[in-house]
Amino acid sequence: MQKRIKALVVTLLAATCVSAWASDCPQFSPNGRAPVVTNPKMRADTQQLCYSDYALLHSGVTHGPLWSAEHLTAQSVEDAKDNTRTNRFFIEKRLPPGDSAQLSDYKNSGYDRGHMSPAGDRWSKRGMAESFSLANIVPQDPSNNRRIWSRIEQAVRRLVEESGEAYVVTGPLFAGRQLQTIGESRVFVPTQIYKVVYLPQRQIAFAVVIDNTPTNTYSMKTVHELEAMSGLAFPGIPDALKDKRIGGLNGV
Repeated sequence: MQKRIKALVVTLLAATCVSAWASDCPQFSPNGRAPVVTNPKMRADTQQLCYSDYALLHSGVTHGPLWSAEHLTAQSVEDAKDNTRTNRFFIEKRLPPGDSAQLSDYKNSGYDRGHMSPAGDRWSKRGMAESFSLANIVPQDPSNNRRIWSRIEQAVRRLVEESGEAYVVTGPLFAGRQLQTIGESRVFVPTQIYKVVYLPQRQIAFAVVIDNTPTNTYSMKTVHELEAMSGLAFPGIPDALKDKRIGGLNGV
C-alpha cells in the first residue's frame, strides 16, 4: 500500500511539473516555452487560456492574468493599424465559477479596465474581440493607462517595426501585504505593471516596470531583476541576455 501511495505521489508531482512548464499555445513564447510561475503561492487556481493571437495565465485568486504573452511581427503591427477597436468587454466563460472578474466589479471603481495584451496590437477582428476578455484585464489607474502606459505600448510597437519581431509578456505585480481590491469579486489591484520584451533578431531582452499610479516615470529592469520581483521565470529568453540593460524607450 505504501509503495502504491509513493508511486501516486511521484506521478502527481511529475504531472505538476509538466503542466508548469508545458504550454497549450507555444506559438506566443520563444522556443515554445511559456512563462513559468516560480512562486508556489501564486500557482493556486491558475489556468492557461489560448486565444487566436495571444495567451495568458489566469489566477482565480487575483481574478485576473498573471501574464499575457504575444508574438508580434512588423507585419502584424502594420495590420493592427487598420483594425477597429470594439470596446466590448466580456466575462471569460471558460473559467470556473467565481474565478473570473465581473463587469460590475469595475463600475464606479475608479480604475480603468487595463489590457495586458493590448487591443492596439491586435491585427485581426477576432483577436481584437478576444482582447476584451476580462481574463486579460487588470484594474489600472486611468491616467496611467491612457498616458504613459499607452506611450510604452506604442514604443514597443515601434521596436517591433524596426526589429522585425518581438515576444512580449505583460502582467501585474502585487507588492505588500495589504493589497487593494475592487468589486464583489475582490479583483486585486496591481501595485505595479510590467512588460518583458525579447527581440530575437537583435538579441536584446529587457523589462519595463511602472507603478500603477498617475505617474509619468517608468523603470528599466533586466529580465533577471523582473524574474526576482515577479515570482515568474521566462525560460524562452536566453540566459545570456537576462542581465543586459538598455537605457530607455524612445518616445516615452
